Amino acid sequence: FFQLFGISHMKFDIPQVDTPPTLESILNEPEDEDEPFILEDTCLLNTENIDAHSCETSSLASSDSGDLETNATVHGSVLRRNVLKGISAQIVSAAVRLLTVSNVIAVGTSHGLALVFDQNQALRLCLGTTATGAEYGAVSALSINHDCTRLLCGFAKGQITMWDLANGKLLRTITDAHPPGTAILHVKFTDHPALAVCNDSGGSVFELSFRRVMGMRTCESRCLFSGSKGEVCCVEPLHAGPELKDHPITHYSLLAMASLTKILLIGLKPSLKVWMTFPYGKTDPASVPLLAWQFVAVQKTINPVLAFCRGDTIHYLLVKKDEFGIIHVIKQRQLQLNCDLISLSWINPRTLVLLDSTEKLRVVDRPSQEELETVDMAELQLVYNSSHFKSLATGGNVSQALALVGEKTCYQSVCSYAGQIMYLGTKVNSDVLQRVDHLLKQEKFMEALSLAWSLHEGTAKAVLGLFADPAKRKGVVADKMVEILLQYVDRSLKKCPEQGKIQVMEQHFQDMVPVMVDYCLLLQRTDLLFNQIYPRLVENSVARGVFLESLEPYILSERIGCLTAAVMRDLLSYFQENGMMDSVEGCLVHMDITNLDIQQVVQMCWDNQLYDAMIYVFNSGMNDYISPMEHVVMGNKLLVYISCCLAGRAYPLGDIPEDLVPQVKNQVFEFLIRLHSVEAAQEEEVYPYIRTLLHFDTREFLNVLALTFEDFKNDKRALEYQQRIVDILLKVMVDNSDFTPSQVGCLFTFLARQLAKPDNTLFVNRKLFDQVLEFLCSPDDDSRHTERQQVLLELLQVGGVVQFDEERLLELAEKAEFYQICEFMYDKKHLYNKIVDCYLKDPLRKEELFNYIHNILSMPGYSSEEKQLVWVKALQHIKDLVSINSAKTAELVAVHFADEVQSIITSLQVFFFCNSFREGLNPQTVLRLGPDLHELLVDLLCQFSPQQVTAFLKTSQDYRLEEAIQITEKHKLHEAAAYLLEKKGNVQGAFEVLLQVEETGNEVQSLLRRVEEALHDIIALCQRSSHGLNQQQRENHWCIMNLAEGPVSPDCFSLPSALKELTMKVLNSMSSFIAPPAIIQRILQDPVYGKGKLAEIQGLILGMLETFNYEQTLLETTTNLLNSDLHWSLSHLRKAVSRGLHPRQYHCNICLQQYKRRQESEEEIIIFSCGHLYHCQCLQRKEVGVLSERQYSWSCYKCTSNQGSRPADRPSAESSRSRSTSLAQVSQTVTFHNQCVHPNMKILAYSPCVQRQLKQRDNVHLLLSAEGRAH
Repeated sequence: FFQLFGISHMKFDIPQVDTPPTLESILNEPEDEDEPFILEDTCLLNTENIDAHSCETSSLASSDSGDLETNATVHGSVLRRNVLKGISAQIVSAAVRLLTVSNVIAVGTSHGLALVFDQNQALRLCLGTTATGAEYGAVSALSINHDCTRLLCGFAKGQITMWDLANGKLLRTITDAHPPGTAILHVKFTDHPALAVCNDSGGSVFELSFRRVMGMRTCESRCLFSGSKGEVCCVEPLHAGPELKDHPITHYSLLAMASLTKILLIGLKPSLKVWMTFPYGKTDPASVPLLAWQFVAVQKTINPVLAFCRGDTIHYLLVKKDEFGIIHVIKQRQLQLNCDLISLSWINPRTLVLLDSTEKLRVVDRPSQEELETVDMAELQLVYNSSHFKSLATGGNVSQALALVGEKTCYQSVCSYAGQIMYLGTKVNSDVLQRVDHLLKQEKFMEALSLAWSLHEGTAKAVLGLFADPAKRKGVVADKMVEILLQYVDRSLKKCPEQGKIQVMEQHFQDMVPVMVDYCLLLQRTDLLFNQIYPRLVENSVARGVFLESLEPYILSERIGCLTAAVMRDLLSYFQENGMMDSVEGCLVHMDITNLDIQQVVQMCWDNQLYDAMIYVFNSGMNDYISPMEHVVMGNKLLVYISCCLAGRAYPLGDIPEDLVPQVKNQVFEFLIRLHSVEAAQEEEVYPYIRTLLHFDTREFLNVLALTFEDFKNDKRALEYQQRIVDILLKVMVDNSDFTPSQVGCLFTFLARQLAKPDNTLFVNRKLFDQVLEFLCSPDDDSRHTERQQVLLELLQVGGVVQFDEERLLELAEKAEFYQICEFMYDKKHLYNKIVDCYLKDPLRKEELFNYIHNILSMPGYSSEEKQLVWVKALQHIKDLVSINSAKTAELVAVHFADEVQSIITSLQVFFFCNSFREGLNPQTVLRLGPDLHELLVDLLCQFSPQQVTAFLKTSQDYRLEEAIQITEKHKLHEAAAYLLEKKGNVQGAFEVLLQVEETGNEVQSLLRRVEEALHDIIALCQRSSHGLNQQQRENHWCIMNLAEGPVSPDCFSLPSALKELTMKVLNSMSSFIAPPAIIQRILQDPVYGKGKLAEIQGLILGMLETFNYEQTLLETTTNLLNSDLHWSLSHLRKAVSRGLHPRQYHCNICLQQYKRRQESEEEIIIFSCGHLYHCQCLQRKEVGVLSERQYSWSCYKCTSNQGSRPADRPSAESSRSRSTSLAQVSQTVTFHNQCVHPNMKILAYSPCVQRQLKQRDNVHLLLSAEGRAH
């Protein structure tokens, strides 16, 4: 804040206006620029309460005005700057929005909190919570009353809260003081303890009256000014100190309001009264209206003066009361400035402190209009209230004019009190360099360097005391960082452990040295790093090694591109001594080597096989691009190096200088086409370099040449090299048996691509292609058959077909069995039927023939003749297709040969096709075959796959039963025959078939397994057929225990437990269909068990009894549950039947006549549960009744009409599930004897679901009765 000192008070004599205007004259004056004072429109304020007091004013035209002197007298420092470090330190992390000052300082935050500090800058209260802040938004306005006991907080979403500053208690939450959806811009206490005013973003002003009645705190709101006629953006009540509390003006509770067009001065007490209005005239729409009150001594009398401005002119209004009790408002001398003001404050009765839009603070003496001092406040970064004036928290629903003014508003960031002015900024006032020194004193070098670097980059927070100019700031901080780094080096050497393991020392320097390197490079001070820091670290051998190792990552990332000669020499020798040659190579290719000893480096690279580094040294140091290929490079590295040179790129990274690119390309071509090497032996073949590259990797070398030839378009010399290289390649490879067919094919594929280009300039003898064709298609050479075919195919695909005679090519391909080549040629000629023969002859691609045929026959793009030829060809080779894959053949036939199925099967007579026909068909394929074919398939299945017969019979329905039965009986498939007999209806025949168990084999276990399978099938048959038989038939049907006397005797079992298990299984299955006494009687009569003892059948009988007890318990439990449910349903049904229905209206919803008026005849009235009422005759005419069970079931006409259907159109009335549809008719006729209903009328009440519930009750009752009789 700023505090004024050294200025004394002065008094002025202000002349008065002789004839003050009356209130009526002010109200009748038109709003014109020539008229300075105009009373506000009476529709905005209640004029009934305005007294007839006159307001004394003076004209703008007649008033004196003075411009601010440009050559101000030097008065020294008028303001003393003081940083509230205590408060700033506590709110540095808070998003501060505004402040207000009294005996305490209140600060509002964007999180909805209000922080209250005492005079010692200690935090006393934190009012509110973040949850409340999330609901109310940011604090947008604050006000403290005159005795510092209450605090008003306005919020961005329109709420107002009142707090007790003594204990931090929330007293009031006001949400209805002003229209919703607007932010609070100002909220201010008046000198009256129970009166305050607020201003919202809608431009309206409201008076808030606080009362406490019967212990309840209330707040009444009254609109003083409506924003619909012009938004008010600033309000300022008159505050008088304790010494002026008896001043005659204070009793009126004056309030100044600044709208976008004028100033209004009103009195709130004893009644609302407009004292005057004052228009601004022509001003900048973006200028901020400003208001400030101050008591000033004029003519030996102290009276309030209102200073206001918008733009660059400050006006003064003196308010006084004469001896007759008349209030006068007198205009004083105005002050003209040359800047746009955004803040206006009195610091004492004669001094104003102004803040312009450039954030320069100006201290002005009001009587002399002299500027005393100017202070630049830009570094403070003043907080603006723009978001609240734009009402962003409530959707931005403000006028454009108010939003424009809000760009520069800082009302809530400037407060004056007792000769002091508080300014709120986002920059925290603290000396950061002192903070750095404080960290150095604590030997926190890492933290000090981090803080200093953030200051250097301008990213630090809480900064004060540095230059605003970035260049000056960076210079100061950089010098400080150099000082810190040198201290850090000394400390690292002093704190180094002198004794202990070498690993401890290495770790010590590894923690410190990289930090020094990093910050030196950030500051771009390699001179500091290599000339000052490195010489100090060399004293310690461990530190020297760590320093040199730490340079490697920075060199690889190219943050260091050049080293001094001494450092480079030490780096290479250190890496070489420690065997880190890979690091040497990585560093060399990223550095400028012009200052190195080339001979020494080359020798070191040669000794350690550092070929990348050697190439880099030759290229960068000596501009020699040929020597690496002659002496150094081998393998893939040579191909990559040649590719880079021909493409103009440096190896291993970077680019060749543009002026050297043509020269390098020519040198490389000259190297490749050399007839002999430099040190050639007598037996060396010609063109050794090209031969070596072709033998190493033919395809990649030719790819390198192909990429290079792409750039040879306008270069005549390069085109000559291109033709020369092609001639050499042909000469080297065609007449040389050292190259494989694949390598030769790669060459001619490369040539075919080059010849196919539209701008081709190469010439190749066509006979060479014929020669290659004869070589690749040689039928006598079976080696590498697939490779030779693939090479020739690739050659044809890239355009080489134009180089051959097609007939000759087909002839050679067929002899060589190159079926893919034949396919390629046939496809080109659209002979698709011949491609079928190619697939059939190719053993590797036979399976692909099915997809090919399907695609030809089903896909568009082929003519009908072409498809017909393929169809005929496939039909001719149907046997071959079956032998390849019968399932795919069946699918193909089902889709494309459905009409030829009979002839195909007749010609084949092969089971495999029939079986695959059944299994391989797509489920979505629909194919109907005759019964003969199905019976043939059944016969074949019985012969070759009997286990699938039953499943096929169940899924197929197109066979004849008698023929199928004969087939299955012929092949003795009992299960399938039993299924067919049961399907025919001959259950007894099926039963007898299943009883036939063959005794094949001597193993007991095998026989037992067959008996179990037969017994399982018999039980399933009996269960399926028992539902349609009477009790006697069931007993005869279930006597399957005779099976034991048949072909399988119990004596043949060595496992009696197995027989008992089978018997129990049968008995358990019988118990669901035959009464237990009959089962026990049948057991006792059976000759197998009748001759034995009771103990032998005791287990069987006890098992049956146990099952009976379980089922009896289950039945009783189920019966109880059903009875309980029935009782509940009947009780609810009884309530529904006895409940009366109340109609919605007392008239028929069809004829719209009240039923009580139609008394000429006895009528029936029908009321539905939905409340609609009808005459019975009206419903009959609308046909909404359905006759069922000798009575009508009615439906509500209105409800069913709304649902879009009529009950008469439905099958039955019970199909409707509407709430308003009557599902039952209760046969109750109720006769009412009252004055509203005629005695002869009958009312039928219809309740939904009644009939259905009655029917359900009857069904349950019958079910229970039947179960009771059964048991």
